[in-house]
Amino acid sequence: MDLDFTQADHDFRMEVREFISNNFSQANASGQNIEKYHEVTSDQMKEGILDWHKTLYKKGWLAPHWPTEHGGIDWSVTQRYIWDQECANAGTTPLIPFGLTMLGPVIIAFGNDRQKDWVLKGILSGDDWWCQGYSEPGAGSDLASLRTKAEKVGDHYVVNGHKVWTTLAQYADWMFCLVRTSSEGKPQQGISFLLIDMNTPGIDVKPIITVDGGHEVNEVFLEDVKVPIENLVGEENMGWTIAKFLLGNERTGIAGVARSKKAINKLKEIANSEFNDGRPLIEDSSFNRKISELEVDLMALEYTELRTLAKESKGEGPGAESSILKIKGTEIQQKISELTLEAVGNYASPYLTPLSVRSYGSNYPEVGPDYSQGAAQNYFGMRKTSIYGGSNEIQRNIIAKMVLGL
Repeated sequence: MDLDFTQADHDFRMEVREFISNNFSQANASGQNIEKYHEVTSDQMKEGILDWHKTLYKKGWLAPHWPTEHGGIDWSVTQRYIWDQECANAGTTPLIPFGLTMLGPVIIAFGNDRQKDWVLKGILSGDDWWCQGYSEPGAGSDLASLRTKAEKVGDHYVVNGHKVWTTLAQYADWMFCLVRTSSEGKPQQGISFLLIDMNTPGIDVKPIITVDGGHEVNEVFLEDVKVPIENLVGEENMGWTIAKFLLGNERTGIAGVARSKKAINKLKEIANSEFNDGRPLIEDSSFNRKISELEVDLMALEYTELRTLAKESKGEGPGAESSILKIKGTEIQQKISELTLEAVGNYASPYLTPLSVRSYGSNYPEVGPDYSQGAAQNYFGMRKTSIYGGSNEIQRNIIAKMVLGL
């Protein structure tokens, strides 16, 4: 694997930097706080994300991992890597992955012509927001245990069930949903993949306020929800195959190498600003060692990500590498948040209880330096990363089976 950049790669990096500098403006900035859901209104968050989404759509740079015939970009693996790096360095608004990263590739691989037409167009334009109806009470990492049932009645499925931890369902126009269409054979053999309009009668979305005080996830109740049969993706009872394909793409994206690099640099700045016994915290040998260990782990993860991208460029889908990326990527993200909380010290205390000091519209003064205000919420929010997308324990089982043959 050649890790040297060509002159063309350097030219492309300069083009990307110039584009971001000229187009990621304050008009997009409201979306930068999407990880602090308690500090922005719903309209602010959605508007900020859509601003940047539509800017990239207009440029034609929205879906670098899609085939060009479906609105993607003919970028090399190296160009995609450079793009991710520069977006992270510039702090651009993270795009919602459910349509672009997760559902889009599924529709391209398994959808019929009609679905490719309307689903992909809606994702690219930003007109259709998607959420993921996978987890249920009692069926999270053990997804094959799901009980949400879809019964075929005439030209519709009638869906009844209960989804949980549904991220950003409060904004979604549509949900891609795993449902049980058969109880025969192995549990995995009776699952189908449906596209459900969130405005359909019988759907009730209820918020779950997480430990960081944010409203990111929801419960979704489905009672006698009618879904046209034409919204079935692939064949009936082949949803497990589609689900595994989708999760492979999701887990690869969860690694977040470029943004973790930026977060470590921010952590170093904080450690230079905070003092321990009259000296900058960064000079404390114990704390400095923790940062160095993080950087070594991140470097190893980056090489693994590059190998995975190289396989994709040859037409090979993500395999067990996606589980490795998911495990190490989320562990690194959690460790960064832990060390940031440690570096901030007492300044994080007023924010340890969600909404205890500041919420949207609060007139309480901010406590401590700017970098202290999100440290506690980020720490709490990052606890979930090792669970969603398939818990890290499940990922280790996948590696044991697929790589080690155990």
